[in-house]
Amino acid sequence: MSAVEAEAARRPSAEKQWWLRSLAVLQAPGAVFSALRDDSEQQAYARQEPVLALIFLAGISGILLTHAAGRLLDEPLVEGSLLVVAVLVFLLGGLYGAATYWIGGAALYVGLRGAGSTGSYRRARHLLAFAASPLVLALVLVWPFRLALYGGDSFRSGGGDRGGGRVAFDAVSSLFAVWAAALLVYGIAVVERWTVVRALVVLALAVLAILIVSFPFVIPLSAS
Repeated sequence: MSAVEAEAARRPSAEKQWWLRSLAVLQAPGAVFSALRDDSEQQAYARQEPVLALIFLAGISGILLTHAAGRLLDEPLVEGSLLVVAVLVFLLGGLYGAATYWIGGAALYVGLRGAGSTGSYRRARHLLAFAASPLVLALVLVWPFRLALYGGDSFRSGGGDRGGGRVAFDAVSSLFAVWAAALLVYGIAVVERWTVVRALVVLALAVLAILIVSFPFVIPLSAS
């Protein structure tokens, strides 16, 4: 085996590199977002599985952040079963993650294009997925402690976590969500080689795109 072949054999595969980057994005986000500039078919295919894992876990974390999640055990259909709650959170988290990936990714793409980007819709979706990493971290760090302290009361109104406990955990979870938003702005700036101000404009345009699309649906609901 030649020296070149030996070096190629020692080098991690593209898939492995992207799995490692999905972990490193919280410590060295600049290097990870810089790598996203390569939107070739080979690199995009190599990061498909890490992206899928990120959006799925971030979707579960996002569902747990909602007010409705704190009342799941109150629902008659759940019948007070934590197993049913787990299944619901698993399924709804997957749906929420997928919806955010495709719809949120489309809104981000609109914002990027409006600010002058020539990047693809696929790259916008992947950027959104990697920026959601703090939500995955919240799922790993916050919820095990919350469940250990309060158990099923985490999903029941008026349970043992009411008052200061619930507020404290919700506040910590919200900080991870703010971190994810900040990471998205930073990621846009790195991938596009733009200033943070221009990246903020992209985010504003993305939010505006979502509001415009959802406006026809919101008006009938508010009128009923």
